[in-house]
Amino acid sequence: MIELIVVIVILGILAATALPRFIDLRADAMDSAAIGMAGNLTSAMSVNYAGCSASAHSTAGADADPCRQVANCTDGATLLQGVTPSAAGVFTLGNATYTITSAALATNGATAQCSLSTPGATAAVTFNGIGAGN
Repeated sequence: MIELIVVIVILGILAATALPRFIDLRADAMDSAAIGMAGNLTSAMSVNYAGCSASAHSTAGADADPCRQVANCTDGATLLQGVTPSAAGVFTLGNATYTITSAALATNGATAQCSLSTPGATAAVTFNGIGAGN
């Protein structure tokens, strides 16, 4: 009986020390998701810019619309598949709502530092935006 009580006390101590570490993982997960989404936005803008550049120099192509105009960082949300922005630069994916800060991309190929934030993340994540089709 004493052995059982000792085991329960030891398990209680281990649970008390391990629980705060698991609670902190949510913020880390939100940060990682924001970093991944910023990478997706950078890739989508780069591919879109490449499509715009290629379509400007070619008269025929496999895709009738390989280029979407991106004049602001907030336009990057329209390039993501499966995402419908609810407002300029605001979109939801899964249970997370992301917000892209506005930064002008005045000309085709212009770059700017864009910022992406989501509630639950500890800080906003920056990524490179590339203007296209302007």
